[in-house]
Amino acid sequence: MRILIAEDEVGIAKALKIMLERSKYSVDIVHTGTDAVDYAMASDYDGIVLDIMMPGMDGLEVLAKLREAGIAAPVLFLTAKGDIEDRVAGLNAGADDYLPKPFATSEFIARVKALTRRSGAYAPVILSLGETALDCNQYTLAYGGKSVRLNNKEYQMMELFMRHPHHVFSSERLMDKIWGLDSEAEIDVVWTYIGFLRRKLKQLGSDIEIRTVRGAGYSLEELKC
Repeated sequence: MRILIAEDEVGIAKALKIMLERSKYSVDIVHTGTDAVDYAMASDYDGIVLDIMMPGMDGLEVLAKLREAGIAAPVLFLTAKGDIEDRVAGLNAGADDYLPKPFATSEFIARVKALTRRSGAYAPVILSLGETALDCNQYTLAYGGKSVRLNNKEYQMMELFMRHPHHVFSSERLMDKIWGLDSEAEIDVVWTYIGFLRRKLKQLGSDIEIRTVRGAGYSLEELKC
């Protein structure tokens, strides 16, 4: 899942990114309201974490512009302004949740997970296709009594495929969803991770495969008997 963090304090933004990446999210960071609007309009995020006090444009203005543009991604306001009036203003502006600073790491992660559930993007604990299952808590792929653990990017890619079986994803779309707009990685990293997942599926003897659709991309399909 992709999360956008708009936070003008660089240290806090980096800490939030680390927290979310440990929970297998893909994260983009911006530090101004103007960049938050640009990023949110250029990509498809499963959730947005917005600070209210940012240079260029505050979080309330950012949210107003996104909603006017028809962007329905759920938004969590994360800010030091914790008065009731501020919370009401944020929620009335169209935010889905509001978490004042300082906050506990566990609560922040729980709020983001709740946020993605509201978006309809939340994946159940176990995703399956055929007899192959992806455990979204343990980050393991299992089939026939055997399991393998997936690393961060492997998990994100397999989760995307499992949530959208039979859907064809281009290399560019996978690059955007998994690595994000700020990534310095080249497009061939997508092919590399497709290879990693194919080897792990083969290792399990799985009944599904990542199939190449010539000239279009990749899709997750059940093996034909």
